Amino acid sequence: MSASKLIRPCVEYKESYLEALGEFHAEGRYLYQDIHKLTDNFDGFIEALRTEKGYPHQPYQDWVEPVPETIVWLIKDDLYIGTVDIRHRLNWHLEKWGGHVHFNIRPSMRGKGFGLKILKKSIPIVNYLGIDKALITVSPDNKTAIKVIESLNAEFEDETPATDRFPAMRRYWLDCT
Repeated sequence: MSASKLIRPCVEYKESYLEALGEFHAEGRYLYQDIHKLTDNFDGFIEALRTEKGYPHQPYQDWVEPVPETIVWLIKDDLYIGTVDIRHRLNWHLEKWGGHVHFNIRPSMRGKGFGLKILKKSIPIVNYLGIDKALITVSPDNKTAIKVIESLNAEFEDETPATDRFPAMRRYWLDCT
């Protein structure tokens, strides 16, 4: 078995990524990503991910200012494990509810230490993009992610209150120097 590594999205992991997307769909997450459409045009999906504009087909409201975003995948052996989205800068919405860094681990691989690995391995990339302190936001209910973030000595700033449009979020600053 090889060590896990971060890579840019690539077609080599198509089957594993689609299996993971099925797991996320079973949780009711990422439903805007249509598995059948991705199966038919995975090459196009990968090309779009590599443009540094975030996830294609992700529904954005008209009032959201898009920001450049680098996406990397955590891979171990031939298995897609998770994704890190690194936003190059913050807009007003990301300052409260999104942050610079968002990570997720496929449901079948949770509880195995990959959350810590994916976040720790992303720090040099965040720093390379010129971000010394990265904002990470997390749901107050996500105790596992909070434990991962705090284990890297991220500094808790505050918790945004829930609104009629957005959930409450805990905001942390992670030193990436």
